[in-house]
Amino acid sequence: MISMKGSITLLVLVLFSPVLLKPVLAETQPTLHWVGCGISKKAYLVSLAKAYEKKTGVVIDVQGGGATRGIRDIANMSADMGGSCRRRIRGIAEETGVVQVPVAWDALVAIVNKDNPVSNISLEDLRKVYLGQITNWKELGGDDMPLKLFARKGKISGVGRTARKLLFNDYDQEFSTELLFDSSGPLEKQVMVDPGAIAISGISSARKRDVKILDLEGKSPSYENIQTGKYLLYRTLYLVYNENNEQADTIKHFIKFAGSIEGRDVIRANGTVPYLEGLNLLRVKLTESRKARKGGIN
Repeated sequence: MISMKGSITLLVLVLFSPVLLKPVLAETQPTLHWVGCGISKKAYLVSLAKAYEKKTGVVIDVQGGGATRGIRDIANMSADMGGSCRRRIRGIAEETGVVQVPVAWDALVAIVNKDNPVSNISLEDLRKVYLGQITNWKELGGDDMPLKLFARKGKISGVGRTARKLLFNDYDQEFSTELLFDSSGPLEKQVMVDPGAIAISGISSARKRDVKILDLEGKSPSYENIQTGKYLLYRTLYLVYNENNEQADTIKHFIKFAGSIEGRDVIRANGTVPYLEGLNLLRVKLTESRKARKGGIN
C-alpha cells in the first residue's frame, strides 16, 4: 500500500512532469464536453477552460447538471469530462469506471438573507438547525421569527452528501425540512428573497449571490482560513474522466494543465485554493471526522 507521503510525491511528479505538459498536437483540435458540479464550474472551471483554449486551441464546452451528473455521464461516456464535489459512491453501478483527480478545495458555508442580523453560527448550532432543534432565529441571537431551513433534494448531491459527512459523519442523516431544491442555484436565489431562510452551499457559488455568508465558530471562509483549515467545513473538488474515452489523452493533458503552475494561478485568481496548496487539509480532515462522529446521531 502506498503511504500518504508516497501518494503526494507521486501526485506532484505527475502534475509537474514537463513531458506531460507539452501541448497535445492534432491536425484539428477537438472539443471536449464538460458537465457537472455547478460550484466547480463557478469556482474555477470556466476560467481554466478559457486559459487552456488560449494555450492549446482545444475548446471545452462547459455545462452544469450537478455533481452526480459529473460522475455518471462520464461513466457512461455521454460526456468527455466532469466536475464533482463529492467522491463516487462505491457499489453504485452508474458510478463505476471513472477516475477522479483532486484539483481544488471548496468550503461549505451557511448562507442567510442579507438583512438577517445574525453573522456567526457555531458548528453545534448548525447541527441543531439541521436536526430541527432550533426553529426560531431568536435562539441564534436574531429576530423573533421562524427559521426556514432550505436543503438539496436527495442524499447524493455534492452539497447534501458532503454536509451529512462533515456535520454528522453519516451519509444517511435526515435533515428536518421539507423545503427542498433540485440544485444550488435556485436554493441560493430563494435565500436572497426570504428573510427567514438558512441553507448550506459552496462558497464558490454563494459569494456571487446577494446573500450573507455566516462565519463558523468565529472564522470567516476566507482564502487563508480555508487553505489552513481554520475554517472547519471544506471539501475537495474533482475533475472526472474515463480511461476508455477516445479523447482520454487530451483530457489528461487538460488535467495536467490544471495542476501546473499556470493552471494553479488561474484557480487561485478565482479565489479558490488549488489542491496542491492545501494538502495539510488532509490531516485536518481526520480531526473534523472525529468531531462529526461526536455530533452525529447513532
